[in-house]
Amino acid sequence: MSIKVYNTLSRQIEDFVPMNGNEVKMFVCGQTVYDDAHIGHAKVYINFDVIASWLRRSGFKLKYVQNITDVEDKIIARAAESGTTAEALARHFEERFLDDMSALNVRRNVDAYMRSSDYIDPVRKQIQLLIDNGYAYILDGDIYYDVARFEDYTKLSRMKLDELVKHRIEPREGKRNPYDFALWKASKHGEPSWDIKLTIGGEERKFSGRPGWHIEDTAMTYSVFGPQYDIHGGALELLFPHHSNEIAQAEAAFGKKPFVKYWMHVGVLTVNGVKMSKSLKNFIRIRDVLKDYDPEVLRLIFSMSHYRKDVDFTSDLLGSSRKQLNDMYSSLSVLFHAAESEESSGAIEKIAQEISAGFGEAMDYDFNTPEAMSHLISGLNHIKKEIKGGVAITSAEKQTVLSSILGMGAVIGIFFKESYRDALPKEPKDLITAREKLREAGDYIRSDRMREELENRYGISIEDTQYGTIWYRKNLI
Repeated sequence: MSIKVYNTLSRQIEDFVPMNGNEVKMFVCGQTVYDDAHIGHAKVYINFDVIASWLRRSGFKLKYVQNITDVEDKIIARAAESGTTAEALARHFEERFLDDMSALNVRRNVDAYMRSSDYIDPVRKQIQLLIDNGYAYILDGDIYYDVARFEDYTKLSRMKLDELVKHRIEPREGKRNPYDFALWKASKHGEPSWDIKLTIGGEERKFSGRPGWHIEDTAMTYSVFGPQYDIHGGALELLFPHHSNEIAQAEAAFGKKPFVKYWMHVGVLTVNGVKMSKSLKNFIRIRDVLKDYDPEVLRLIFSMSHYRKDVDFTSDLLGSSRKQLNDMYSSLSVLFHAAESEESSGAIEKIAQEISAGFGEAMDYDFNTPEAMSHLISGLNHIKKEIKGGVAITSAEKQTVLSSILGMGAVIGIFFKESYRDALPKEPKDLITAREKLREAGDYIRSDRMREELENRYGISIEDTQYGTIWYRKNLI
């Protein structure tokens, strides 16, 4: 089955056919580094990490990059409040952001994080092209994009032009249209500034200032991908104006359509039904969640919902996700420690093949992680049940099945803990042996007490089957 993708541009599920054979170029809008990353950011980056993993597992040669916006109004304002420079503040929060991404294991698939400040000359070149092509105008040292000149401006947002003024518009007296946006902002005292030279009407002029937010991304992607590429991803709230402005800039400057073939947007995250806000004190940083919960818990939460769907983040969701993850690790423990036989019925390997087929079919259809996870969870439960029922499994079969399960887990970003492999320490092992003797003697009261001690003291659950006692650790995460 070929991969299918929902394209925001067409509002349809489409066959995924890269522009250049087996090569896939993907850009995801990254972080504006003026504060710590929050769990809404985690959702975006985890969702696209899973997508990147599946593309690579499917045999595509993927180049995946993100930007780091280190030149932006919010950074400048926060630096002024903090009594530091914009550059120092940006470097501080960039480092913390990358630490968070390492903790979530989402840096594994990103080939490069690109700083806006490193692409000033590509920004200059693109502004020059827009001026030459009649899409930009000068306003007292600022340079603006003339939206009315671009006929397809609303093709991504599908808004009417008169609706645009209601959405995140930059106020500025003298603009030709209220929805025109800044390509270059004239320098102000205390703000980061660069000097660029542009040719206006045959005359070279110097402009001191900094890039507008929207042009930073298209300057970067042109530098690494050229005028067109395959996938642009980001949060749904960036669809307008940011992504709409990127299209307008790139297609007007470079003359290639489409600028991006597939636009992919991640659903919104709320906290207890309310949008995150520092004033409401429901702004949750990634690093604060990771103080109490393993990163795999967050990865599971955002994989149990489709990337295009909204997620309401609650403490109950964290708890249920951790329980589900522990249940899966327990099944892995049962599989890993299952008694091996010389011959096999092939039942366990058949289940693993069914899991893999269902998982792959779900992921191929617009990266349907909740459907994929349903196959993985139910399949692991089935394997655990079969082993408890005494089904025979060989050493080679066990390794094949484990490799398959771990491979699917790696796509989601789970099962990287190896605690399920740990052998029983001597004390609980002796308790299990003593308990089995008590059961053989019919002393079920004392054997039940030992069961409770194993669970409460060592976190080990045991189940008695007609083929012997099965043990597994209850809380591995």
